Amino acid sequence: MLRRTNISQPQPVQWRKMTVTMEKTRYVYRFGGGVDDGGKGDKNLLGGKGANLAGMAAIGLPVPPGFTITTDVCTDYYEDGEAFPDSLKDEVAAGIAHIAGVTGKQFGDAADPLLVSVRSGARVSMPGMMDTVLNLGLNDETVEGLAAKSGDARFAWDSYRRFIQMYSDVVLGRGSRTRSRRRWRSRRKIGASPSTPS
Repeated sequence: MLRRTNISQPQPVQWRKMTVTMEKTRYVYRFGGGVDDGGKGDKNLLGGKGANLAGMAAIGLPVPPGFTITTDVCTDYYEDGEAFPDSLKDEVAAGIAHIAGVTGKQFGDAADPLLVSVRSGARVSMPGMMDTVLNLGLNDETVEGLAAKSGDARFAWDSYRRFIQMYSDVVLGRGSRTRSRRRWRSRRKIGASPSTPS
């Protein structure tokens, strides 16, 4: 025997109108020259050095202009298959423009080049593990401009040598031992003492 059951009709689903906004992740925080993009004291975001620089800029200390790339870039780089975030290049360009605006120098200007230092940082202190590249912005043309501007060719060429040395070590991973041997051989060839200051 079949029994008739009352099956209620499904009620229409009520949808609420929601607005979802995705806030763009910021990867570069500028500091110095009267600019403070925030992040003071946030070592997890900016690393130790970056957080301290942001803190000094926030209280009005005369911090040279610069910018910090957040620690999130490193995390995202590895999570995204060793790819940098899409917006990073433009944010770094804006950071360089900030430094140029404060100093009045232009990156790549052969007559009076803007030189920057690239220093690594971390969320926690890692003595002996942090790398540095100084004098980024020097090349075969800009070194001549630095020599003319400073009036000291030896200083300019030594700065360029240091840049190449640091870039080789830090970025390219080429050891300093091989370079030292080559430099020693080159000095011997021209009759210079191996102990002559670099």
